[in-house]
Amino acid sequence: MLKRLHRAMLLAMFLAMPATADELSRTIELVKPSVVGIGSFQKTRSPALSFIGSGFAIDDGLTVVTAAHVVSELLRTDQGDMLGVLVRQGESSQFRAATITMLDKEHDLARLRVRGAPLPALKLGDSAKVHEGKSLAFMGFPLGMVLGLRHVTHRCTVSAITPVALPSLSSSKLDGKLLNQLQKSPYLVFQLDGTAYPGNSGSPLFDPDTGEVIGVVNMVFVKGLKETAISAPSGIAYAIPTSLLEAQPPD
Repeated sequence: MLKRLHRAMLLAMFLAMPATADELSRTIELVKPSVVGIGSFQKTRSPALSFIGSGFAIDDGLTVVTAAHVVSELLRTDQGDMLGVLVRQGESSQFRAATITMLDKEHDLARLRVRGAPLPALKLGDSAKVHEGKSLAFMGFPLGMVLGLRHVTHRCTVSAITPVALPSLSSSKLDGKLLNQLQKSPYLVFQLDGTAYPGNSGSPLFDPDTGEVIGVVNMVFVKGLKETAISAPSGIAYAIPTSLLEAQPPD
């Protein structure tokens, strides 16, 4: 009985330990095929393919999650462009046309339906069980076209679980965007001790042990509400919990 209890205690301790470098490397290889660029295609443009954000496949492999502001920006600049995702294949990339099935601007989340063969799908984890101090990782395409369609992974820790918008100390610092958010029901986001760039918006925030996604990295929307005084990368990133994604059914 004591031996069984001892083994159970050792197993619990092992599962509680953060992922080693080798374990994270294995998880990266599993996650990478599911992470795509979010962009557009226009035959007469040079380059014809362009992307400004990241996304990842879930469910049946034909549903891609990203940030709503990434999709909205692509639609605003649309001049006959075709919305879609860019999938890395060896040293080249393939464009897959997509349609919007859900656009949740309040939580800055979007779902796309992709044409063609299914992509490897990531599993959504339980974001409600994530606590401060949890070691995580996120993967995407920082700076978008500047660095190209090459997956980049960052380690991070949940440094805080914080409201998406905090009341300003001075009315002179309030703008329409912040006032609008303060009037809505508050929701919590993950604050991370890692640097995300605009191209990382829509990246999956995942558990390095299991690869389960517990958040969607957000660079522009949240940072614009919480850190309006900071224009350069500050070593802080934010992510929208997946619980908010699951609460919004497709259109």
